[in-house]
Amino acid sequence: MNSLRFSLVVLVLAGAVVSMSTFIVHERELAIKFKLGEIVESDYDPGIYFQIPIINNVRKFDSRILTMDTPSERFLTAEKKNVIVNSFVKWQITNPKTFYTATAGDERQAIARMVSIINNELKGQIASKTMREVISGERATIMQQVTDNAGVKIQDLGIQLIDVRIKKVELPEEVSNTVYRRMATERQTVAREFRSRGEEKAKQIRANADRQREEILAEAYRKSEEIRGEGDALSAKTYADSFNQDKDFYSFYRSLKAYETSFGNSGDIIVLSPESDFFKFFKDSGSR
Repeated sequence: MNSLRFSLVVLVLAGAVVSMSTFIVHERELAIKFKLGEIVESDYDPGIYFQIPIINNVRKFDSRILTMDTPSERFLTAEKKNVIVNSFVKWQITNPKTFYTATAGDERQAIARMVSIINNELKGQIASKTMREVISGERATIMQQVTDNAGVKIQDLGIQLIDVRIKKVELPEEVSNTVYRRMATERQTVAREFRSRGEEKAKQIRANADRQREEILAEAYRKSEEIRGEGDALSAKTYADSFNQDKDFYSFYRSLKAYETSFGNSGDIIVLSPESDFFKFFKDSGSR
């Protein structure tokens, strides 16, 4: 029983010694081995490595590409106008020895120094551009210049600067209100101009339509008068031809029409001489 207990104790101690004597470097990690506080090795590939307990110790850092959101900062453009820039940074630890020497392995200290360097570069780039260029036209150029210039300085921290991206460019609230009011005024001016052009065009269209209407009516009236004249002429010719064919009958027909018109109402009174031509058909019963 005692021998079994002793064996278990030996196994546990052996396991502890082995655990303290080895360390594992994963693919997503960088490692530094120290000997009594002094760096002795920092170039490790993924795998299992040995160390001397107590004498050696190991620090590990993330080797993946990391994202850092920088706080919004106010910068001046070439026109001395304030803009608020919000950006983010892609970065990666590439030299763990240099990183530890420059920052004592403190990621917060490394981020603070990167933010300072990047903001200084942004300040210089934005100060050389107009507001319009910063907001739209030259944003890609600004980001590339900041990435290139700041990347050289950040290499001294054992860090590779992958990319700097501007997420948003805003105006200070007091400037935004002024800009929005000016934009509203400009839009109202443009709207009034469009309405004025529309009204002018509408007047032209209406005037043209009225002119065409008058022309169409005049042409229609002219044609109607021509047709009416042709009808009257044809009617007169027909009457004339009929009259010439039988003058007595035509005279008789006209007289009947006159009688019908004259004696249409019972109260009508007409005073004429009995010898008047008006009554010739009453007197001449034998007339054809």
